[in-house]
Amino acid sequence: MTAAAMDGDPSAGSAGVGTDFAKPPVNETRESEQFLMQAPPGNPLLLPHTLQELLSKDSVQVELIPEKKGLFLKHVEYEVSSKRFKCSVYRRYNDFVVFHEMLLQKFPYRMVPALPPKRMLGADREFIESRRRALKRFINLVARHPPFSEDVLLKLFLSFSGSDVQNKLRELVQGVGDEFLTCRLATQAKDFLPADIQAQFAASRELIRNIYNSFYKLRDRAERIASRAIDNASDLLIFGKELSALGSDTTPLPSWAALNNNTWGTLKQALKGLSVEFALLADKAVQQGKQEENDVVEKLNLFLDLLQSYKDLCERHEKGVLHKHQRALHKYSMMKKQMMSATVQNKEPESVEQLESRIVEQENAILTMELRNYFSLYCLHQETQLIHIYLPLTSHILGAFVNSQIQGHKEMSKVWNELKPKLSCLFVGSSNMPTPPLSPPDGNFFSN
Repeated sequence: MTAAAMDGDPSAGSAGVGTDFAKPPVNETRESEQFLMQAPPGNPLLLPHTLQELLSKDSVQVELIPEKKGLFLKHVEYEVSSKRFKCSVYRRYNDFVVFHEMLLQKFPYRMVPALPPKRMLGADREFIESRRRALKRFINLVARHPPFSEDVLLKLFLSFSGSDVQNKLRELVQGVGDEFLTCRLATQAKDFLPADIQAQFAASRELIRNIYNSFYKLRDRAERIASRAIDNASDLLIFGKELSALGSDTTPLPSWAALNNNTWGTLKQALKGLSVEFALLADKAVQQGKQEENDVVEKLNLFLDLLQSYKDLCERHEKGVLHKHQRALHKYSMMKKQMMSATVQNKEPESVEQLESRIVEQENAILTMELRNYFSLYCLHQETQLIHIYLPLTSHILGAFVNSQIQGHKEMSKVWNELKPKLSCLFVGSSNMPTPPLSPPDGNFFSN
C-alpha cells in the first residue's frame, strides 16, 4: 500500500460530490477536531479529510433486479452502480459476504462495517428491502473509507463484470498478507503514538459508546415518527373513503323522515366529493413519511453502522492482537522457567540448545506481537478520527428532519385550507342559509 493510500490522500480517486448528502457549511467540517486524540504535529497518522471529501469519494447505488426466474425466488440479485467508476455490476448477497471476509482478512485493524443477516426462510418484501438498504449503507461506508477506497479489492468489487467475482476477490488477497505486512509505517507505529495512547483509547471508546447509545434512541424515535406519518396517511384515506361511501348510499329515505326537506340529499352529494381531498392529504402524509425514512432514518442507520463497526474493531483489538500478545508473553515466561530448571538440573546440551532456540523464536514472536499491537493502536487512532469526521453528519440529519416537517405541514395545511370552503354546503338549511357554524363558540357540543 502506498503512503497516499495509507494516509488517505483526498485527491486520490476522488469523484463528484455524493448525491445523498447536502454540502456542509465550511465552519462545521473541523468542529470535531478538538475531540481527536492529541498527537505531535506532522504525524502521518492524522487524517486530513473533511466530511465532504469523504462523501465525494463515491456514491454507490444498490437496487434490486426484478425477478425473472419463475414463481419461487432462489436468490436475490442487486445492481450495484458506482459513480466513481462509472459502471454497474450485478452482485448476489454471497458476493458481498466474500468481499466482507476479504476486507477483514486484509484490514483486520480497520472499521469494516457489518453485513445484514442472511436471508431467512420465508423472507418477505420488507426483509428484502431492509437488507438492500443495509447493503447500500455498507458499500458506501467502505467506498468512502480512506484505505479501502484506494484498494484493489474495492475496485474489483465495483467494476468487475465477470461471473467469478468471488474467486477473483480471494485471489487478490491470497499470499499478500494483511495491512501490517504491506504498510511501510507498520513497524514504526509506536514512534507516532502519544505516550498515553491507552488512556486516550479508553476515553475515546467510552465517548463513542455513549454517542452510539444516543443515536440508537434517536433512530428509534425517527422511525416511529416516519411510521406515524404513514399510518396517518392510511387513516386519512380510509376516512375519505368512508365519507364517499356515506355519500354514495342509495338506501331510500322514508317520507316521514324527510318531511319535504332535501337536506340529506345535499349532504350526501357534498360528502361524496370530499374523498378526493382526503386522498390528497393521505398522499402528502405518505410522501412525508417516506422522505423521513430516506433522509433521516437511513442516515441515522448509516452513522450507527459506522459506530457499530468501531465497537467491533475495539473488541477485535482486545480479543485478537492484545490477547495473542499476552498469551505469547505467558508462553515465554514458561519457557524461561523451563530453561532455568534445565540449567539447574544439568540436562544434556542438545536439550538445552533446543530450549534456547525455542526461546529465541518466542522472543521474535513477542516482538512481532508488540509491533502488531502498536500498529493496531495506530489504526484505532485513525479510525477514531474518522468517527469524529463523520460527526457533522448530525447537522445534515437534523436539517433534513426539520425541512421534512416544515414542507410536510405546509403542503398538508394548503390542502386543509382548500378543503374548508367545501364544508359550507354541509350546513345549509331549507332557506339556503348557513345554520350552525363550523364549530360551537365554546368548542363543546355537549354543554350543560
